[in-house]
Amino acid sequence: MMLFGKISQQLCGLKKLPWSRDSRYFWGWLNAVFNKVDHDRIRDVGPDRAASEWLLRCGALVRYHGQERWQKDYNHLPSGPLDKYKIQAIDATDSCIMSIGFDHMEGLQYVEKIRLCKCHYIEDGCLERLSQLENLRKSMLEMEIISCGNITDKGIIALHHFRNLKYLFLSDLPGVKEKEKIVQAFKTSLPSLELKLDLK
Repeated sequence: MMLFGKISQQLCGLKKLPWSRDSRYFWGWLNAVFNKVDHDRIRDVGPDRAASEWLLRCGALVRYHGQERWQKDYNHLPSGPLDKYKIQAIDATDSCIMSIGFDHMEGLQYVEKIRLCKCHYIEDGCLERLSQLENLRKSMLEMEIISCGNITDKGIIALHHFRNLKYLFLSDLPGVKEKEKIVQAFKTSLPSLELKLDLK
């Protein structure tokens, strides 16, 4: 397991180099492997541990409830009772998370903040999937979506299902075209939301 974690971190780091078209297909396939959901693993170790493994394998960071330190090393995931470490925050900056991996989040009950920044595989379907997860609808307080080129108005509008969302920051999203419509939708559905836009 430790060896796999080191290899995955090295491979995720390599994907930032310029590659040919064929290489892009290879990296897309490899990232899909990293995102594959193992339901037996979720059952055996619990949703928070399984989701932590998935997120770190893909280059994201997690922070657990009651801790200030971000967990970034797959090989140093905390051990102990499986129900001790609950994910409170996710920073997916420059990660390779994609829609096929989002089933890992189904059992998470304590996630309050998610940051999606420069996530090349994130698309509207990912945000729609997140907004369908009942536990996240209750727990989510803050979201930041920055420089995710595949996100459009449709994905952003789906976030109105997070009924306890207090803060939403949207920046550098070229696929989002109708800012005023988004502002109006959130004013209606989440009147106490602090919505910050840095969109062209």
